[in-house]
Amino acid sequence: MFALLRKEIATFFSSLTGYLVIVVFLLATGLFLWVIPGEMNILFSGYASLEPLFELAPWIYLFLVPAVTMRAFADEKKSGTLELLLTRPVTALQIVGAKYFATLLVVVLSLLPTLIYYFSVYRLGNPVGNLDVGGTWGSYIGLLFLAAVYVAIGVFTSSLTDNQIVAFVLAVLLCFVFYIGFESLASIPALQSWQNGIVNLGIEAHYRSISRGVVDSRDLVYFTGMVVVFLYLTKVVLDSRKW
Repeated sequence: MFALLRKEIATFFSSLTGYLVIVVFLLATGLFLWVIPGEMNILFSGYASLEPLFELAPWIYLFLVPAVTMRAFADEKKSGTLELLLTRPVTALQIVGAKYFATLLVVVLSLLPTLIYYFSVYRLGNPVGNLDVGGTWGSYIGLLFLAAVYVAIGVFTSSLTDNQIVAFVLAVLLCFVFYIGFESLASIPALQSWQNGIVNLGIEAHYRSISRGVVDSRDLVYFTGMVVVFLYLTKVVLDSRKW
């Protein structure tokens, strides 16, 4: 698996893909947080807070992550190399794991430079350090878990088709449904009695819960469970190609 993982990581950074993900994410967040006037702009808000970053990032990742994962298996299928890969002495789970962790690493690397934003806001506070440190680090943890689920969904949709565009659209749709769809569904008057249960099926409720700075075991179980379910479904799809 580690050889596959190294190969996948090398593939990302031997082309422009890995670098583009990092640059696009930083450019988008940087423009909204520091340049473009509006509610997201930290300098215009008058408050030393990184909350705009954590409100914006899930929506950027909603499109950026599927753009990275769409080629994970779709490209292998189209080129005919997936069958060759499946004949090697590695399990389907190891292949899925290598694809997943390589993509997740690229997404994590896109998030690391935003620590510059953290130190900037920390210094801009009046007095210096007037920042909700616990809430900020909780939001970072929540964003990592959210990205982990997005990647798992993207890898799964890529295993369903040999068309990268179809994989991208399916991933965006599923990520959208799991991020905000259940909350929208819970707002329907006829479903008010099941509101809490429906809302807790979505990513946003757990993401916001962790963002408060308190890591609840229920949120960890939810995110871990979502990743495991989608990676297992991906394994099932790959196993079906051996039949």
